[in-house]
Amino acid sequence: MRKIALFAAAAAVALALAGCSSAGSSATSTPAAGGCTLTAPGANSAAVKATGALDTLPVTTFTAPMTATATERTVLINGTGDQVTDGSVATVDFTLYNGTSGQQLFTTTDAEVGSQDITVDAAKFLPGIVKAVDCATVGSRIVAVVPPADAWGESGNTTLGVAATDTVVFVLDVKAVAAAPTATATPTPTLDPNMPLKATGADQTPVAGLPTVAIAPDGTPTVTIPSTPPPTTLQVETLKLGTGAKVGDGDSVTVQYQGVNWTTGKVFDQSWGSQPATFTTDAVIKGFSAALVGYTVGSQVLVVIPPDQGYGEAGQASAGISGTDDLVFVIDILATAAA
Repeated sequence: MRKIALFAAAAAVALALAGCSSAGSSATSTPAAGGCTLTAPGANSAAVKATGALDTLPVTTFTAPMTATATERTVLINGTGDQVTDGSVATVDFTLYNGTSGQQLFTTTDAEVGSQDITVDAAKFLPGIVKAVDCATVGSRIVAVVPPADAWGESGNTTLGVAATDTVVFVLDVKAVAAAPTATATPTPTLDPNMPLKATGADQTPVAGLPTVAIAPDGTPTVTIPSTPPPTTLQVETLKLGTGAKVGDGDSVTVQYQGVNWTTGKVFDQSWGSQPATFTTDAVIKGFSAALVGYTVGSQVLVVIPPDQGYGEAGQASAGISGTDDLVFVIDILATAAA
């Protein structure tokens, strides 16, 4: 799974979960009436306690390290709403914990993230979270203890702080359920096979006071942060001006990118060294989207993103980003396709 998932705001965890499991499903499930598949509770899930109001950050306690060989699911609060069934779309709030360390890794109760839509299909989302919500009713709170085979498998998820051997714990509040929507094709940008996988536009005059960028022959950037304080508002600078198609709001784009923390000067994520990333402009944090929409293929863009256009006061602990850190991205726009 591409680490571009790190950029997503409302869609962050949907991207991080979808299609990432590298191992087969390990839990045994029992078919239930009503077109859903019920996953049984176990000693692990029964040992997890979560209190507090629904749709808020729960107070969760369990004894770490916790190890499971199959997904276990315990209903803490049984809602009275409609039932989640196979193939439906459940809207949930959830908090993710590392079962080995007991550490909270992610929560959708953060205002910068928000509730997530999960299609009840293990081919599209982590089998463990699918098993957690399947057969649940709206208004329920559920605990799921998920082994690696039903989570990120042998690869783990370094973005979220999950090792290959870590069992994970979910606390989920089911808010709504709907039938699966009719699938629509996502446009796929077409890369020019005759062009290098880096920005090819004409060099532009750098803007004083912003980070400087040195480019290696293969296109990999090296960002130098100035000693001055970061700007208080979003700053977008064109480093190379391309002559290709203009990126529109909601369009699909293919980019090379590097993200640097202004405070530490460290790279926290990049596509360089692997493969370019493809995503839609509405599936990333606001500041990253602002550096794409309206810019042209072949361009290289530098953007400085203050917290209110990035991850807000919560930051992104798994990437070493605090709630006061500005982010610097260098983005090479390689291709785009209209929504």
